[in-house]
Amino acid sequence: MKKIAASLMCADVLHLEKELRRLEEAECDLLHLDVMDGIFVDNMAMYPEMLENIRSQTSIPFDIHLATITPEKYVDMFSFLKPEYLSFHIETVKDPVALIEKIKKQGIKPSIAINPETPLEMILPYIHYVNMVLVMTVHTGFSGQAFLKATLGKIEDLYNTLSIMEKPPLIEVDGNINIETIQLMRKSMPDVFVLGTSALFYNQDSTNYTQRINDIRQSITTMR
Repeated sequence: MKKIAASLMCADVLHLEKELRRLEEAECDLLHLDVMDGIFVDNMAMYPEMLENIRSQTSIPFDIHLATITPEKYVDMFSFLKPEYLSFHIETVKDPVALIEKIKKQGIKPSIAINPETPLEMILPYIHYVNMVLVMTVHTGFSGQAFLKATLGKIEDLYNTLSIMEKPPLIEVDGNINIETIQLMRKSMPDVFVLGTSALFYNQDSTNYTQRINDIRQSITTMR
């Protein structure tokens, strides 16, 4: 079953409790939480205390994306939240296998994230060790960017590579994911779709998240 992850950095931060209730009512599968250090990307977001407060307000599983250098340090900082998935960027790690094992020892499912310009070959040696691969379809750091169609070939190549594995990791996509861009991936359909400004939080004065998520689910179903 395909999963929907809501990118909480795109939500109304002044009314997060209300936003969480709406996402629960919409049966959102995951909360996608971007942790940014202002070094790996030109932005900063989501510190441990903030996520701890969010954790106390909802049972929706966490999907934490570490857009940071030295992800080993951030694994130690955020593992107490017991997210379902924890993604690190292949571009920032000298020993991915050691970091994957570190994440697994915390009872967390490891995920490798890859930027649009990074060749797929960089992650292929490690796909047997992880539960998910996060493919960025925009440059990491800011919402509202245009979907990069050049990433479609990477998604298709990854899909074909994983299709011959007995227990392949999930494919997650993040960056201007909506009904239109999902249609571009119909031949290599990912497993987890991160929804942000363009598909879910685009008009918070009209907050029918249930309808918006159902529309996305329906579009995925009809393309399969």
